[in-house]
Parts: sequence; structure tokens; C-alpha cells
Amino acid sequence: MPEGHSVHRHAKKLNELFADKQLKISSPQGRFAGGAEVLNERKLIKAKAHGKQLFAEFEGKSFLRIHLGIYGKWGFRNYSGDPPEPVGQVRLRITSETDVADLRGPTACEVLTSSEVRKITARLGPDPLQPDPKRQKKKDFIHRVSKSQVSVGQLLMNQEIIAGIGNVYRAELLFRAGQSPFTPGKEVSEEVLETIWTDAQRLMKIGVKKGIMLTREDKLRGRPKVADRYYVYKRQGLKCRECSTMVSITLMQARKLYWCPACQA
Repeated sequence: MPEGHSVHRHAKKLNELFADKQLKISSPQGRFAGGAEVLNERKLIKAKAHGKQLFAEFEGKSFLRIHLGIYGKWGFRNYSGDPPEPVGQVRLRITSETDVADLRGPTACEVLTSSEVRKITARLGPDPLQPDPKRQKKKDFIHRVSKSQVSVGQLLMNQEIIAGIGNVYRAELLFRAGQSPFTPGKEVSEEVLETIWTDAQRLMKIGVKKGIMLTREDKLRGRPKVADRYYVYKRQGLKCRECSTMVSITLMQARKLYWCPACQA
């Protein structure tokens, strides 16, 4: 499933290609025909990401909500002349005079009112990639974790605690902080939680810039091979890069969890 940095990249791309343009909105597959009819021929005001959710505001205070889920993907193409024919099961197509964006396989694709958007975002935790000049989002994250008996490994995957973190960032953030994933949230020190939040901001910004998840950024250059990008993610049975203990794997709430038993004791 795409993590938050990918959704922020998608929002940026939509703004670059389509903001302030009158657009053709269609649903070649037909499953979004009603929503497409509402948005067709309207201008895109701005697309924004909140964690793994994308909200695109159109004229008339109508909002397109997209959640990619496991299978959702965007495809962007430039064209001249007639728009290219859609390929595959395209749920949503956005077309300008020069560009087309095709969305396939999302978990959610719907038109909402501003009040409905507010209800959804109110349930979400703070997003490390959103501006936080007064550090209120960081304080909110620390507060949400610190009052919970649930393990910090589970809390980092809870979008109501912190929005945008998925399995890769969860494993890597905990490793980089030297934090056991099994410690209850309320027993994790405020110093460690502040480290995790600040690290999430830094690593996810790298993800937005490079288009890849890279957590060993201080040791690698360019676009390294996938096998070299992480400390523990998908490295079960291999030696920890820091201490040579074998990296472990277990299931936590039906998701694979990777950690070093020595570095994260």
C-alpha cells in the first residue's frame, strides 16, 4: 500500500498539471460515473494530501476523495491531438488540453462536501508532511501515543495516531530510534517519540523528493537498489547492519513486523 509520501507526490502532480484549469472528468470503467458527472467541466482549485488520503477541491466546494488502498494507482500522460485511449479498468480520468491522469483500482473514489471532508480529517492523526510551524502536530502525536496502552508498533500503523505511516516507515522509524515495537505507547519516553516524529518528517520528505522510500539516506547516494535502502524492512534472517544480530519478523495485527532484537531491546 502506498505510504503518505506517495500521496503527497500525487497531490503535487495533480496541482502542477491541472490546477486552475477547466477539466474533463470521466469514468471509462463506469463505476464513478455519477461522481464524474458532478465534477465534469469544473476547475480544480487545489489537491491536498492528509496521510494516505487525497482530497481535491473543485469549483462549487465539491471535493474528490481518493484512497488508493493496496491496488490503487495513478498514471499520468502528456499528449497532443486527441487524448490517448484508456488502458485497463480506469475508474477516474482527468483530462486537460495537454495531459491526462488515469486512476485504477482505488479503495475509495467519491465526491464529498466540505463538511464531510472535515469529518474524515478530524478522525485522522497529524501528518508529518504537513506544515507544523508551532509544533502542535508533533505535540498531538506525542499526546496520542503517550495515553495508550497499545504497543508503539501498532500505534504507528494507526492512521488516527499518525497519518501516512505504513509498514516500511513503521519498521525503519522504530529501528532508527532504537525502540522496541512491543513497548506500550505510554511507556515510550517523550524524547523517543519526539525523535520518531522528527525522523518521520525527514525521511518522508526524502520520499517526496526522490519518489522512493530511503531510510539509509546518510549512507547511500542517488537511487540505490531496493535491497540497500532499509535497515530492517524485509531483511528477516539477515544480519543487522549495525550489530550483526539476525533481523526478526513476526505478525503484529496481521501485518509483518521487522526489527532487530538487540538494537531494539
